[in-house]
Amino acid sequence: QVQLVESGGGLVQTGGSLRLSCAASTRTFSNYNMGWFRQGPENEREFVTTISRFGGTTAYADSVKGRFTVSRDNAKATMYLQMNSLKPEDTAVYYCAAATVFSRDMGKYEDWGQGTQVTVSS
Repeated sequence: QVQLVESGGGLVQTGGSLRLSCAASTRTFSNYNMGWFRQGPENEREFVTTISRFGGTTAYADSVKGRFTVSRDNAKATMYLQMNSLKPEDTAVYYCAAATVFSRDMGKYEDWGQGTQVTVSS
């Protein structure tokens, strides 16, 4: 089990940027594939992006491709999500999660953070 804590959310105007962080409690952070998911006020929780254990492979939802960039620093046990060109439809609670497999499937992720709110104003 790994504890995950997201931070960096906030209110931003359309076209703006935010950088989210996900800090992990584990000393074996590199054992985990990591992912970001989000849940908007009118939507089910959905996949945003995932990154493999050492950062060599990433995957993105089509809706964020080209605008969001996921990265990780295993020495700091932290994953990041750089969000650029934000749109109102990006408004959601963003959750980080850890999995033993590289997957876009929410069901494959065993541990979840509490979420951080991102609001993009129009």
